[in-house]
Amino acid sequence: MKKGMFILAAALVVVISGCGNTANNEKQASDTSSKAASSMNHSEMEHENMTSEVPEGLKEAANPEYKVGDQVIITEGHMDGMKGAAATIVGAYETNVYAVSYTPTTGGNPVTNHKWVIQQELQDAGDELYAPGTEVVLNADHMPGMKGAAATVDTGERTTVYMVDYTPATGGDPVRNHKWVTGDELKAK
Repeated sequence: MKKGMFILAAALVVVISGCGNTANNEKQASDTSSKAASSMNHSEMEHENMTSEVPEGLKEAANPEYKVGDQVIITEGHMDGMKGAAATIVGAYETNVYAVSYTPTTGGNPVTNHKWVIQQELQDAGDELYAPGTEVVLNADHMPGMKGAAATVDTGERTTVYMVDYTPATGGDPVRNHKWVTGDELKAK
């Protein structure tokens, strides 16, 4: 009888231990799944290397809709807190601008339809506007893992791009030298 109770107690310990590990494994899988789902939304990524320096060859726009110093409202949200944020124009440039999809060189999930990368931030770009589907290599380092990544052009157009300073509409620290927004993503304040 004692031997039977010992075996039953040992079996119960094994079952309970297994349940604990299963619950822990399920929690880890759930946490991993949540992280993967959130990392797919590039609007949650944080900027890196935001300086006022612009790529070589980028020319200031001759007659931009918004001039340096103008106060504007950002109407699109590439990043958390951008949409609805008050901003100041710190640069206006005429160039080709692209939305691109790429896999970060640091690993992780692919980033789709990242807005914006300009002509001068593409390796060996030249001056011609690239068509959707064109494979390019990114020289931009707006985000971790962007520089050196192979990318595909999703959209492209010739337009004025703006560098802006803004305070996120959701609160938090001001963002300086955000690269890039287009004129149709801004409205006068």
